[in-house]
Amino acid sequence: MANNSFGIDLGTNNIKIYSRSEDNILVEKNMIAIENKNTLFAYGNSAFEMYEKAPGNIHISYPLSNGVIADIKNMETLVKYFINDLQKGNSRPADFYIAVPTDVTEVEKRAFYDLIRDAGVKAKKIMVIEKAVADGLGLDIDVKNSQGVLVVNVGYETTEISILSLGGIVLSRLIKIGGLKFDEAIRAAVRKEYSLIIGGKTAETVKISLRELEQEGHGAVVYGRDIVTGLPVEREIPTKLVDQSLEEHFNTIIDNVKVILERTPPELAADIYRHGIYLTGGASQVNHLAERLGAGTGLKINVSENPMTSVVMGIAKVIREDNYKSVAYAIEGMSK
Repeated sequence: MANNSFGIDLGTNNIKIYSRSEDNILVEKNMIAIENKNTLFAYGNSAFEMYEKAPGNIHISYPLSNGVIADIKNMETLVKYFINDLQKGNSRPADFYIAVPTDVTEVEKRAFYDLIRDAGVKAKKIMVIEKAVADGLGLDIDVKNSQGVLVVNVGYETTEISILSLGGIVLSRLIKIGGLKFDEAIRAAVRKEYSLIIGGKTAETVKISLRELEQEGHGAVVYGRDIVTGLPVEREIPTKLVDQSLEEHFNTIIDNVKVILERTPPELAADIYRHGIYLTGGASQVNHLAERLGAGTGLKINVSENPMTSVVMGIAKVIREDNYKSVAYAIEGMSK
């Protein structure tokens, strides 16, 4: 077993990389800052620090959009630098395992393979794992048995709803709703109710701290620009307003889970009824989402303990344990 292996989960918001030799997981913002169109200025968390604050000559962007690679050149740069950081500048040939969404085109899947091949990271072997299968493994589900498992992964821009059985995916649906849409809904509600423009980072902070604020009985204090006066102001936003703004998106996720359940073969549906839904992904911890999903479907909700890293933990399992090697495949076998 080659010790020098890496498992990569490219999230739209965060990149997660497992290093076999270090046996640890790197989690960084999947962001790049380019100065004067061609000079790398910052990447990862340091690029995120500058987000929404940078001058015009520094362009900060996410190379991924809706779960697929939108800017392959910048994504290659990011992968190269992150892998280099993990190898502490001592670049050696390595095996790479990368998670890909199921419900995307063959061309979009191929881009994940090409990315690793062309990133200059000395890839000896490149294997692909379906994201939902890796998710199942990361949630400690034995995905290779014949039990039906329903996994709902709520990410930054997309939610992937998948039914797993026998190490494969029976049904999958990718919808364009996730943490970013939640942030936008919060911004729109604050703008409408208080004539106040807040930034994306502020909305994200409100979303993350919602549960805590509700328990303490406090509102969320935000800073932004008053539309009427144009001046910076501070406001306290009631948590109830934020909850209401997210309701529509929660309902869309619930409706799509129901669509998948309606198409599920009866035997697998019986398994899902017994085990419930497995909820994971970085945006799955949003206040009341799990309760709403449970109420909307009538099923038990199993919430992941490590929602952001469940996919990369699953890839780590494939790298470490020979028993799960069969769920990874080489992309050459795919129809081009």
